Amino acid sequence: MCLGIPGRVIAMAEGYGGQIARVDVEGVERRINVGILDRPPSPGDWVVIHMGFAMETVSEPKAREAREGLQLVGSGPTQRVRRELRVSGVVQGVGFRPFVYAAAAALGLAGSVRNDVGGVVVEVEGDAADVDEMVRRLRSEPPPLALIADITERDLAPQGATGFHIDESTADGLGRTLGSPDVAMCADCERELTDPSDRRYRHPFITCTNCGPRFTITTDLPYDRANTTMAGFPMCERCAREYADPADRRFHAQPIACPDCGPVLTLVTPAGSQETGAAALAVARSMLSEGKILGIKGIGGYHLACDARDADAVALLRRRKARRTKPFAVMVRDLVVARRLTVLDPAAEAVLTGPRHAILLVPRGRGAGEVAASVAPNAPDLGIFLPYTPLHRLLFGLDGDEPGPDVLVMTSGNRSGEPIVTDDGQAAALLAPLADAWLTHDRGIVVPCDDSVTRFVSGVEVPIRRSRGYAPLPIALPFDVEPTLAVGADLKCTCGIGVGRFAWISQHIGDVDTAATIEALAAASDHLAMITGVVPTRLVVDEHPAYRSAQWARSVSRGRPVVGVQHHHAHIASVMGEHGVPAGREVIGIAFDGTGYGTDGGVWGGELLVADYAGFDRLGQLAYVPLAGGDVSVRRPYRMAMAHLHHAGLPWSDGDPAVAACPPDERRVLAHQLDTGLGCVPTSSMGRLFDAVASLAGVCQRVDYEAEAAIELEGAAREVEADRPYRFAVAPVGDSGRCQADPAPLIAAVVDDVRSGVPTGMIAARFHRAVADLIVEFAARARVATGLETVALGGGVFQNTVLLELATRALSGVGFEVLRPALLPANDGGIALGQILVAQARAGATCTDDDR
Repeated sequence: MCLGIPGRVIAMAEGYGGQIARVDVEGVERRINVGILDRPPSPGDWVVIHMGFAMETVSEPKAREAREGLQLVGSGPTQRVRRELRVSGVVQGVGFRPFVYAAAAALGLAGSVRNDVGGVVVEVEGDAADVDEMVRRLRSEPPPLALIADITERDLAPQGATGFHIDESTADGLGRTLGSPDVAMCADCERELTDPSDRRYRHPFITCTNCGPRFTITTDLPYDRANTTMAGFPMCERCAREYADPADRRFHAQPIACPDCGPVLTLVTPAGSQETGAAALAVARSMLSEGKILGIKGIGGYHLACDARDADAVALLRRRKARRTKPFAVMVRDLVVARRLTVLDPAAEAVLTGPRHAILLVPRGRGAGEVAASVAPNAPDLGIFLPYTPLHRLLFGLDGDEPGPDVLVMTSGNRSGEPIVTDDGQAAALLAPLADAWLTHDRGIVVPCDDSVTRFVSGVEVPIRRSRGYAPLPIALPFDVEPTLAVGADLKCTCGIGVGRFAWISQHIGDVDTAATIEALAAASDHLAMITGVVPTRLVVDEHPAYRSAQWARSVSRGRPVVGVQHHHAHIASVMGEHGVPAGREVIGIAFDGTGYGTDGGVWGGELLVADYAGFDRLGQLAYVPLAGGDVSVRRPYRMAMAHLHHAGLPWSDGDPAVAACPPDERRVLAHQLDTGLGCVPTSSMGRLFDAVASLAGVCQRVDYEAEAAIELEGAAREVEADRPYRFAVAPVGDSGRCQADPAPLIAAVVDDVRSGVPTGMIAARFHRAVADLIVEFAARARVATGLETVALGGGVFQNTVLLELATRALSGVGFEVLRPALLPANDGGIALGQILVAQARAGATCTDDDR
C-alpha cells in the first residue's frame, strides 16, 4: 500500500529511464523520475509520486482524493509474499540497480537490491501480483545496456518490511556477472557538457549511469567504485548527493565525478612544460591547427592525432609511425561533417551515433577530397567515427573557442606492430619520437582496448575489429562447455573464455609477433578471467607449429591440457556457433582466407569443408601453387602473380605489370625456387590468389598491411557490373571423392584481358564473379555428396563486401541457407569462439536445448 502526493508538472528534461520532471508539491519544487510511466506527463498533468518516482498520471479529482490520504495503489485484499531474485548477465555498470529501485517503488514493493560477484540480488516483498509484475519487468524491460542471462527465484518468509533500498555490494555469490563494455557519452551528458549554466560545463570526464568507461577501468567485481580506477577520486559532497538520489541520472553511477573531485587533464610537452584543464585543451587545439601531432589518452589507450586536412601533418605521422599506406581512421566533429565526407544511410548513422561509436567503413562522399589523400590512399572506403568521450568532444571545441580542425586522424598510439599504449610512463617513452605533446589525465586504464571497426554488407552490420563498445559482451553458445581459454591465432589475435552456455571474446590484441604483444595477450586473458570468474581447465590453440600464441599457451598451461584446432575448422565452427547450430549437425563450410596451417603441412586458405564441431572432411580446395619464401611473397604480391603464371605454364613477359615490378635479380632467384621447389610450400590460399590477380591487373605490387592488395582490387570492382565471369577448372581429384579448383584458366584470361587493355574495374569485377561462382559450385558439389543445405562462410576473404554480397545472393538463389559472420569478424579475430566449441565437441558430452 502506498499513498500518492499530487504535483503539477511545470517543466521536463531528458533523464534516466525516459524523463526527469520538476513538479510543484505543496509549493516545494521537486525533481522526480517519470520514466516508468506509459507516457511522459504533459504540462498540467497531475502525477502520483512515491519515493521520488511518478507512479501514474491521474485526473484532478483523483489527485484531490490522494491529497486527502485515500489509498491509490495496492487497494483491496492482498497476499503478501517475499521473494529473492538472483539476476545474472550484463547487469553491473548499466544502471540496473537504479532500474530495480524505480520498478520496486512504482509497484509499492519493499526490499533491497545489491551487487555481488554473480550479478544482482533483489529481495522484494509485497502483494503477490506486484512481485510477479516485478519479475516480468526484470525479464522483459531491463535498461537498454543490460543483458539478462538468467533470473532464479527463491521464496522467503515475509518480514512485514517497508521501503526499498540499495545495499552495499558483497563479494559472495556464484560465478561472475558479465562485464559491461565501455559506452560512448550519452546525449544528456553532452548537453550538460555544453551548457554554460551546468556545473559540469566543459568537464572532460562527465559520465552518468548510462555512459562512460566500464570495461577498461574495472579492477575487480562486483562493479563498484572501489573496484575501478576511480577508487582514488573520493566524491565531493555534491557528487555524493547525486549518487545517493534515486531521482538523479547519476544514482549509483560508479565513475561519477565533477571538476571538484574528478581526474585532471594535463598537456605535457617534451620540454616538460605543462598546462591543465581548459588551458590544456586550448593549447591542444592550437597545436593540432598548426600541424602538430598529439598523443591523446582516451578510454582504452592513447591515440595519435593530427589534422586530417593537413597533408604535411598526415605525411609526418606516416613517417614517424613507419606506416606507409595503411589507412588511417578519422574522427569527425559531427554528423554534418560525416555526411559531407562519406555516403551514409540511416543504419550507418545509427551505428555512428549509437552507444558503441565504432569506426565505420563507408563509401567516400563528394567531400572526401577535403581530407588529405594520404589519409587512406587507394582504399575504396573511409573509416570515420564520432567523438565518443567528453574529452574528444571538447577537443573539437565549443561555442566561443578558437576553431580547430573538424576532422582528425585518430590512430592507435603505438609503434608499428606493438599494442596500443595505456601507461602514462610508457607513453612518454615509447611515443616520444611520434608525438609533439601528450594530452593525458590521471584516470588509470586497466586493460588496453582499441577502437572497434565495422561495416555494412547488404544492410547487415559486419564487424572487422571487435573491441571497444563490444568487448566483453558475451556470446550465447549452442551447448555447454567446460571452463576453457582459447588464444586465437597470431594475426588479429583475440583470446576467448568459455564456460556453460557463454563465451567472452576479448578486445582486439593485435598481431602476436613481439614480446609486447605476448604480454598484451597475457594481460587480456587474465583480465577476462577476472571479470568472468572462470578458471580455465584447458587451453585451446591453433595447430600451426610456429604460432607464438600457441607457444605462449603451452608455457602457461601448468599441466592443463592444450588442445590444437585446425585453423579453418575453427573459422567454420565460429560461424556455426554464432548462429546457434546445435552439436552434431553438419554444414558445408567455405573457408577462404590468406593463410592457415593444413593437416597435410600445406598452407590452406581456399577450402571446401563438410564440418560439425567435432571434426571436418576436406571435400574440395583451390589447387596448390608454390608459395616461395613465405612471408616475402605475402608482402610482394608480384611474387604470387609470377608463381601463378608459373603454375599455369605461362611465360613471364616484361610487359606484364607483375613481372615488370620484380627486380631482375629477384626474378632469377624466384625462377630457381619455382623450378626446384627450394624454399617453397604449397598453398591453396584464396587470399594469395586475390594478391596475384591484383598484381597481374596492375592494382598493387607491394603491401604495407594485410589484405591491402585485395582491398584495392575490391575497390576496383565496385560500381562495375561484370559482363561475364572468369572460370576455374573444377575437377575430381582421382577417386578420393574430393575436387579441386585450378585457377590456371582464370590466370590466363586475366593476362589476356590486361594485354588487351580491358579496364581494371572490369577485370576485378569478372574475377569477383568467378570466385562467387566457385563458391556456388563448391556448395552444389557438397550438397550432391551429403544432402546438406546449409553453407557457412568463414575466413578473412569474406570481409570483401563485393564477394560476400555476390556469394550470398547466388547461394540463396539456388536454395541454400547461408550463415555468415555477424557477431565476430570473419578474419582471425573471430576464431577463438570456434576453438572453444571444437575443443568441447571433441571432448564429448555436448548437448543442445533440444536434448534437455
